[in-house]
Amino acid sequence: MWELVRANQRRAATLVVAMAALLFLLGYGLGEALAPGGGAVGLVVAFLVWGVLSLVSYFQGDAIFLSLAGARRIAKADNPQLYNVVEEMTIAAGLPKMPDIYVMDQAAPNAFATGRDAQHAAVAVTAGLLETLDRNELQGVIAHELGHVKNRDVLYMMMVGIMMGAIVLLADVGGRVFLFGGGRRRTSSRSDGQGQLIIVIAAVVLMILAPIVAQLIYLALSRRREYLADASSALYTRYPEGLASALEKIAHATTPLTTATRATAPMYIVNPLGASARGLADLTSTHPPTSERIRILRSMGGGAGLVHYNEAFQKVTGKGGGVVPRSALAGEAQAPAAAPAAVTPAPIPVAGGRLDRVRQTTDMLWRLNQFVFIPCACGTTLKVPPAYVGREIACPHCGALHKVQPSAAGAPAGSPPAPVAKP
Repeated sequence: MWELVRANQRRAATLVVAMAALLFLLGYGLGEALAPGGGAVGLVVAFLVWGVLSLVSYFQGDAIFLSLAGARRIAKADNPQLYNVVEEMTIAAGLPKMPDIYVMDQAAPNAFATGRDAQHAAVAVTAGLLETLDRNELQGVIAHELGHVKNRDVLYMMMVGIMMGAIVLLADVGGRVFLFGGGRRRTSSRSDGQGQLIIVIAAVVLMILAPIVAQLIYLALSRRREYLADASSALYTRYPEGLASALEKIAHATTPLTTATRATAPMYIVNPLGASARGLADLTSTHPPTSERIRILRSMGGGAGLVHYNEAFQKVTGKGGGVVPRSALAGEAQAPAAAPAAVTPAPIPVAGGRLDRVRQTTDMLWRLNQFVFIPCACGTTLKVPPAYVGREIACPHCGALHKVQPSAAGAPAGSPPAPVAKP
């Protein structure tokens, strides 16, 4: 697995360098076009724009992304099963630290991972994912996301995304300057206007092509990392069907993910904007076709290792080179597939059917929203909004009155003080 990480880093680093070269070339070309001899200034401006955006992204990118997604951090008491699954897969992936766990109050099933390295990683899932997937499917999704963390995909995607943003920003600024006639005035005031005109035309072409090429580089890296994360998930869980079934359910979901944007879509396990889920693989897709990913996982036969995934990838896609680097395949031991839930779970309450999962997830969201849980003697658990703290409410079943205690706000069910009942 170490060889896979190294090979993935080398390929990603090559794309990062290509993106940086494109950014600096654009800055130099715009500088020369706007002011003869100003290429060096344009280069410095491009470097400063990229530097500032990269620093903000490196140190605060994960927090910004989690905030945009509306994700909130949870503790083990909020959802023991999710916490246990993340803990299991952290051990299976060999990560030095368990990622922080976040939940998004969204009905659409999806998930993503973020963070600059394994020591500063986070995994976020939607409430819809927790309600839709059983334990084995959830395990496959979490293993996929931790595969991104292990492979350092998140850092490279973040850096490439920032450079793409800088390229688009410079191209937009340059276009506005030309629109107001800055480039044309300088061209007409020089005796060698023909040579300057060529530079201006080249700069305009670069402004048009640079964002397109940058987007293609970004999407190429995005698609490849999804295949490798799928392979990692199969390796960690020893149960490829878990992720395949999860992808199938996520792809068939019709509820939109309202917090997703074109900028954040590549970070999710399935494109939340819909194109990938419908299987439309084209140059503008941020993900491989979900149907293709499912077929690859289900074509792995009796194995769950990188070799088995690479063979299945070649069989399904017809690409002879595969997706897993040869250096990673050379030293890998053959990993047999295992039965569901290969990693023995800890003795914690496990949700059964979908109704149980919905109840557990809903209770978690209410606790995150500081609802007060009050157990009544008749067996009913009252779930009261925090606005009712300090007031008395009646149980709808037995009529007993309960004082909503301030100290009980947000506590797990069963933990509030005993109710105050009146005849």
